[in-house]
Amino acid sequence: MVISRRDALKTIAATAGVAVVGAGAYGYFDERHQLAVERTDVPVRGLPAPLDGLRIGFVTDLHCSRWTSPDDVHRAASRLNDEQPDLIVLGGDYVTWGDRRFVHASADALSSLNAPHGIFGILGNHDDDRDMPAALISHRIAVLKDARTRVNINGVAVNLVGIRFWTKRFADIAQLVRSPSGTTILLAHDPRRLTEAAALNVPLVLSGHTHGGQVVLPLVGPVAAQKFPVVAGIGMRDKTTMFVSRGIGTVYVPVRINCPPEVAVLTLRSA
Repeated sequence: MVISRRDALKTIAATAGVAVVGAGAYGYFDERHQLAVERTDVPVRGLPAPLDGLRIGFVTDLHCSRWTSPDDVHRAASRLNDEQPDLIVLGGDYVTWGDRRFVHASADALSSLNAPHGIFGILGNHDDDRDMPAALISHRIAVLKDARTRVNINGVAVNLVGIRFWTKRFADIAQLVRSPSGTTILLAHDPRRLTEAAALNVPLVLSGHTHGGQVVLPLVGPVAAQKFPVVAGIGMRDKTTMFVSRGIGTVYVPVRINCPPEVAVLTLRSA
């Protein structure tokens, strides 16, 4: 039996369509719920010896919404608590599109977080400047909104600097990160701030925003996130190390493919 070129193309197209539908269904019903704990050693240039081994819990891009429930957020918080990190950082985007219906639900779901050296959060591009910070602060989560704070850990000063998604001017960032002493960690929702951090010799940056690409295609990669210097995991530029988390929730489409949600536990190591 001879199959015409037209029939062959129709068969290929139909097979591809079935594959796409199947992958989408898997990404919706299964993978977006496969919460992983990512334990990673992070090399940091000039890290003082007393901070070698410091464990930072990092959760970002919760996107509490109709697709990522408060129970999903609470589960992520519980998984992170189980790891008993020394310090916890929240990377922003607690809700989607600033939806105020989920502001308090998201903050309430994070209320169980606990770490001996505190819990610190920043804001993402989906968060408003008033209600979301107030909800987090009500649960003793410090919000660094273009601000810095100093934490003493093992007798060493750690400067935590948090900037908003919209803070991009080099001079504004430089004013915040400059410090006469201590190790500085920049908390920046957008990984594109690696450029400014490297120019300012910031040793470590923690970011989210990319969702790890959310949909990572075989041979193609994370199409939606290729504009970022680091899409997921560890990247380095000059003397600066960046870690980008895949986050918890989703945006645009409630699907994850080859990119499961994660809570990260980062162990700092001298480089």
